[in-house]
Amino acid sequence: MNQSTFEVTLIFSRYGSPQSLNALFFTFTLMVYILQVFSNVFLMLVIYFESSLHKPMYIFLFNLALNGLIGSSAIWPKIMENLLSDSQMGSFTACLVQVLFVNFYATSAYTTLTAMAYDRYVSICKPLQYHTIMTPGKVKTLLTVANIVPLFCASVQVYLTSRLPVCRFSIHKLFCDNLTLVNLSCVKSTLVNLHGAFVTTILVVFPFIIVLLSYAKILTVSLKASKDAQRKAFSTCSPHLITFINFSLAIFFSVIYNRINVHLPGDINILMSVHLILTPPLLNPIIYGIRTKEIRKCVSKLLWKRRDFLDMGFRSQIQPAIIHRGV
Repeated sequence: MNQSTFEVTLIFSRYGSPQSLNALFFTFTLMVYILQVFSNVFLMLVIYFESSLHKPMYIFLFNLALNGLIGSSAIWPKIMENLLSDSQMGSFTACLVQVLFVNFYATSAYTTLTAMAYDRYVSICKPLQYHTIMTPGKVKTLLTVANIVPLFCASVQVYLTSRLPVCRFSIHKLFCDNLTLVNLSCVKSTLVNLHGAFVTTILVVFPFIIVLLSYAKILTVSLKASKDAQRKAFSTCSPHLITFINFSLAIFFSVIYNRINVHLPGDINILMSVHLILTPPLLNPIIYGIRTKEIRKCVSKLLWKRRDFLDMGFRSQIQPAIIHRGV
């Protein structure tokens, strides 16, 4: 077989032979994907069309929802294709592209959550200076960093992996990840390992510390405030905190899975392999929709507008008929 990485074909061995059960898994996967797309797009539209939500926190949330769409679309379509295919195969190039988007999704989501934690810190700990600190320029800078740095790091990681010679062609997972592709190589690359450690430090460990420090300061300030101020701080921080914990657990399980997946039972193996893509894009918009008062109000407002519009259309159709009968 030609060793050019652009011509190598890889086999996904985790799926097994096509069977009737695959149709059930396909249906479940399709429903999850549709729900993820609908919930994230709906949240993005609410934020886009409601001018009252054009604030830093919701702008970051818009980016988080968009990020969830990228992660979902990088994984689920290929999984569904493999579930219905007689041969679960893919090119090395396609795997590299998938790794690029998955890594960008994971690291960009984490940096966006870090920017949101900083926004909550300024809002609660420095309320009088909030509009001076969180200017439109500052928000744009934070969004740029939250997207460009992860994209650059993921691109470098994929480039380094693409340069490794491939001598194994079977992937024992549902989709591609960087560690799996690295393990397909005939050689060990110190540069790849160093880059991976660097990315983990600046895009996972460092953001995690920033979020912890932010909430430690928020907790300190809240304990000195009134009961009403404490309730307000909890209501504004709880959606972000729940989302951050959910995503941190997903990354934690993903790291564990990448290390011990060969020792896990089949069903647990599959669940842990998709946990990072399954839960955050599905739960994040639901958590913010339920826990955030302003978003609930805006959703109700949009639904009432829709109802009024339909009622007007219905009346405009029924009134001529009534007049005609009266005549």
